Amino acid sequence: MFDTLSDRLAATFKNLRGKGRLSEADIDATAREIRIALLEADVALPAVRAFISRIKERAAGAEVSAALNPAQQVIKIVNEELISILGGETRRLRYAKTGPTVIMLAGLQGAGKTTLAGKLAKWLKDQKHTPLLVACDLQRPNAVTQLGVMAERAGVAIYAPEPGNGVGDPVKVARDSIDYAKNKQYDVVIVDTAGRLGIDAEMMQQAADIRAAINPDEVLFVVDAMIGQDAVTTAQAFLEGVDFTGVVLSKLDGDARGGAALSVAHVTGRQIMFASNGEKLEDFDAFHPDRMASRILGMGDVLSLIEQAEKTFSQEEAAKVHAKLASKGGKEFGLGDFLAQLEQVSKMGSITKLLGMLPGMAQMRDQINNIDDKDVARVGAIIKSMTQAERDDPKLINGSRRARIAKGSGVHVSEVSSLVERFFEARKMMSAMAGGKGIPGMPGMPGMGGGASRKPKQQKAAKGRRQSGNPLKRQQDAQQAAQKKTDGAVQPGGAFGLGAGQGPSDFELPKEFKDLL
Repeated sequence: MFDTLSDRLAATFKNLRGKGRLSEADIDATAREIRIALLEADVALPAVRAFISRIKERAAGAEVSAALNPAQQVIKIVNEELISILGGETRRLRYAKTGPTVIMLAGLQGAGKTTLAGKLAKWLKDQKHTPLLVACDLQRPNAVTQLGVMAERAGVAIYAPEPGNGVGDPVKVARDSIDYAKNKQYDVVIVDTAGRLGIDAEMMQQAADIRAAINPDEVLFVVDAMIGQDAVTTAQAFLEGVDFTGVVLSKLDGDARGGAALSVAHVTGRQIMFASNGEKLEDFDAFHPDRMASRILGMGDVLSLIEQAEKTFSQEEAAKVHAKLASKGGKEFGLGDFLAQLEQVSKMGSITKLLGMLPGMAQMRDQINNIDDKDVARVGAIIKSMTQAERDDPKLINGSRRARIAKGSGVHVSEVSSLVERFFEARKMMSAMAGGKGIPGMPGMPGMGGGASRKPKQQKAAKGRRQSGNPLKRQQDAQQAAQKKTDGAVQPGGAFGLGAGQGPSDFELPKEFKDLL
């Protein structure tokens, strides 16, 4: 979503690098570029003005003028101000001291409230709570049925006494759901209300009546992250009509410019609490302003990646895999183990999203976007077409076996051969790393694994050779010297600019460089 904004900011900061000192003109030019980038990202004008004002004020101060690297200091300031405009610290749910915690969802029709209700219930269930979904959207056709499907997928209970489709009193349903939750001992109640088409006074009053009837601990305003600056107008109307306590961004995985995320918190004074960034129930998590700012600036989001890995991978399984790779040169690590690791990674989410969380990956966005998650399924089909013996020892896979495996998995024989070859290479590398030897083919470095780099042989100073007094002997010596010179010349096609058959370790540094080293 923030790709355009990230690219513009990256280009702006690139112009600052290499400058030992920033002049007032440099600061003004940088502020102007950042202003254009924010406006292009559809950020609300009041938020842009406040943001630029703070950056110019801080950039002109001592923290930049006295810095060793002014460009990095400006990036630090932009990062801190982005965190501030996104809400500062992470806002957590407020739970009731006694009785069930009541959470009310409100927002425009089509913002994704019903789907988000299921995601929130699943998230709370994973947090060891027992949530109850309440169907108070009795206006939209099949809204009650949709909420029932979401509850079933999330594995949580639902309270839906009315069929909906225009039938039933949503205020009464909401009020009765609290008593039902107390009797059934549900500790969180999530009330899904009807959406509005624009600013509808009648429907807004209904939302206010539901709030008065249930006195919720949290009122979450669900906003579509793709509607841009209009989200601010809608948020202000809901703030006056319902007075929400937090914001939830839906459809954060869309291709919009992300202006809503940078505008709502600043204009309304209510923090973003959750973000929905996909279609699956698992594509939902708490909103962290510092991590979002880091993503916008192309610094990645390693903390979120680690959290997802901790949810998916077990330490026990990781220890078993490490033991297999570290013993017997990794030969105990088979294709079955390799498939299990791939499946664990796929549970964390899209490969594209995971790679996008790594620092510096914004520069490789086009290559990352071309990655097809179906490739993992294709690899799985190939491995599952093998016998257990073939998975444990891929060296058994000969020509006829490859043909059988290709036919069973619906791929070409060359794909089976390529997978087996890549597996051997990957196993060799992972085995070396697991054994603390570093990456094969790379020389050792202090504090790192890898084989010890071979010291170049000391060359003795060449002494002047005596010439023979025999003319025939002198001619033979000259021919031998010419032959040696030809053999030592660089042959075409040699890697690293060396002769054929030579490698980087055969290269001798000049004496001047050796002295420096």
